[in-house]
Amino acid sequence: MKIAVVGATGMVGQVMLKVLEERNFPVTELIPVASERSIGSKVKYKGTEYEVVSMQTAIDKKPEIAIFSAGGGTSLEWAPKFAEAGIFVIDNSSAWRMDPTKKLVVPEINASVLTKEDKIIANPNCSTIQLVMVLDPLNKKYDIKRVVVSTYQSVTGTGKAAVDQLNAEIEGKDVDKVYPYQIFKNALPHCDVFADDDYTKEEIKLMKEPKKIMGDDSFNLTATAVRVPVQGGHSESVNIEFENEFDLDEVKKVLSETPGIVVLDDVKNNQYPMPLMAEGKDDVFVGRIRRDISQPKTLNCWIVADNLRKGAATNAVQIAEYLLDKKLV
Repeated sequence: MKIAVVGATGMVGQVMLKVLEERNFPVTELIPVASERSIGSKVKYKGTEYEVVSMQTAIDKKPEIAIFSAGGGTSLEWAPKFAEAGIFVIDNSSAWRMDPTKKLVVPEINASVLTKEDKIIANPNCSTIQLVMVLDPLNKKYDIKRVVVSTYQSVTGTGKAAVDQLNAEIEGKDVDKVYPYQIFKNALPHCDVFADDDYTKEEIKLMKEPKKIMGDDSFNLTATAVRVPVQGGHSESVNIEFENEFDLDEVKKVLSETPGIVVLDDVKNNQYPMPLMAEGKDDVFVGRIRRDISQPKTLNCWIVADNLRKGAATNAVQIAEYLLDKKLV
């Protein structure tokens, strides 16, 4: 099977290659694609070097699947061209997520919506993926009424230049800033750009995408997204109000039996999820599970995941695995 990875030289693209290799995806020919300035450079996959090619060259090679992680503008321009050539596109940008004609997929939740006609498939926002992994099973069991989420997001979500900024600031060096302020020893309540209503685009994604993925727009959701000086993954403080009463032990059982979730919740022994321990892993970790004592039928929890893996690359590869498993490709 020919697989194109668009944005292969970028931070997420590199993790895509790693995840494809680790999961032993049946790649017969890898087609790495990147921007014009990277054409001709090499990327490594399974010990072999592959030359980076242009978008059009990749289309001409007719891969079965193209996994995009090259930004919204690139996806809007090129994903339809790949799709017209009969290639399945799994897109990691925000370009197609809220398009009513495109599916927004977290495989553990809604892969069954996919058909052979879905040539452009949207990969959700990294923060959304780890959030819905926890919300969906609880919604099925207790019927969610309202969610309040506050995120603590890794600089890796912004890209390599943000990691470089953090590391330079740690070392006391001057560096071109990706963020409007220093990120070292700081926390910025500012992920992505501000919209007219003073929410950031990241917060808007968090408020809209879960409803589409879960196929349920009956609950309310509000979000505040914060960038923190962390490299390992994203963390989320989540408050969930249900229509129905719940039992804490049952909540933990429901979550622990959900594929892709690890419950790490033993506060007596200081066991709870942290980005440092989630880094490099594909699971979504949930802990600090406790009743909200300020109002009835309400739960607090803490969710952590590696935003480059389950939040991006792993989820995209899992979609590709589903297409293959169900013989849609």
